[in-house]
Amino acid sequence: MLSPLPVRAEAPVRITVRAPGRLHLGFLDPAGTLGRRFGSLGLVIDGFETELELAFAEHDSAVADTEDGQAELERALAHITRLRELSGFDAPLALRLVRVLPPHAGFGSGTQLALALGRAFVQLHGLLLSTPQIAAWLGRGRRSGIGIAGFDAGGLIVDGGPGRDGSPAPVLARLALPAVWRVIVVRHPGRRGLSGDEEKRAIAALPPLPAVGAAELCHQVLMRVLPGAAGDDFTAFAAGLNRVQDLLGGHFAPAQDGSAYTSAEVGRLLQWMHAEAGDAAAVGQSSWGPTGFAIVPSAAAAARLLDAARAAGVVSPALALTTVAARAHGARVA
Repeated sequence: MLSPLPVRAEAPVRITVRAPGRLHLGFLDPAGTLGRRFGSLGLVIDGFETELELAFAEHDSAVADTEDGQAELERALAHITRLRELSGFDAPLALRLVRVLPPHAGFGSGTQLALALGRAFVQLHGLLLSTPQIAAWLGRGRRSGIGIAGFDAGGLIVDGGPGRDGSPAPVLARLALPAVWRVIVVRHPGRRGLSGDEEKRAIAALPPLPAVGAAELCHQVLMRVLPGAAGDDFTAFAAGLNRVQDLLGGHFAPAQDGSAYTSAEVGRLLQWMHAEAGDAAAVGQSSWGPTGFAIVPSAAAAARLLDAARAAGVVSPALALTTVAARAHGARVA
C-alpha cells in the first residue's frame, strides 16, 4: 500500500468509462541512437472503444457482454488485484465489460483496458491519481506514451519515448486533425499481431535502425506530418506519413515474414490503395497489425477509394472495413 493517497471528499457508487482506440503510426528512433529509445507517433480514432462499468457491490463479480470481453476478464481481474494492493482499498466490486477493443490488433487494447479500469477504480474510491500514475501502477506505457496521452486528450500525438528511469514518455505535440479528414480502418478479424514477450523478442532480434533512418523519421514527422495536420495541408501530411511507414515497414519486415504487413490480405489492399492514390492517401499498418489504415481528406474520398478497390477485386472477404473520424477528445467518464 502507498500511503497517504490524496482522496476526494465524496466518491460515486458506480463509474462508466469509454476509452478510445488508437492507431500507432510509428516509432521515431527504435534503436535510441541519441540514447533515448522509441518516441512514437499515434492517432486516436472514433468508432472503436473499450467500455466498462465498475460499482460497489455485496460481493465481487465480473461479467462481459462479448466474446472478446470474456477473454479479457482474467486480465481485468488481475488489474483490480494490483489496484487493491497499491491503494489498500478492498471493498467488493462488480465489473462489467460492455465491449473491448480488438485484442492484439493495433488498437492499444491492453493499455486502454488498464487505464479505463484504473480510472474507474480510483474515481470510485475518491482517489486523486493522474493517468500516468495509473499507467505506472498497472505497468503500461513502457515503450509508447500514445495510449496514455490518447486516453486523456485524443488527437494526433507525438511522444518523446520513455525516460531512462522508466518514467512515461512525455507528450511533445498534440494536434486535432481537420474535422473533415477520414480514416479507413482495415481489419483482419481472427488474425493477431505480436504482443508481450513475443513482441520483445522480435524487437530484440532486429538489427538497429541506423541513425540516418531515425533522423529521416524525425524530419518527416516534424516538417511534414505535423505541419500538414496543423495547416490542413493533406498532401504534405500524407507524403510524410507514407515515408514514415515505408521506412518502418522495411525495418520491421524481418519480424513479419519479410513483409511490411502482418496480414497479406491487408497488405494487398493497402499497397493497391497507395499505388492508386499516391499521396492523396496516407496508408500503413498500426503497430504490429494486423490492422491497417488509409487516411484520406474527406468522407467522399474514402467512399471513392473503397469503391475503386472493390471494383479492382483487391478487397478480400476476410477483411472488415470501417470509415471513421479522428477523435479530438479522450475517454468519457461518467
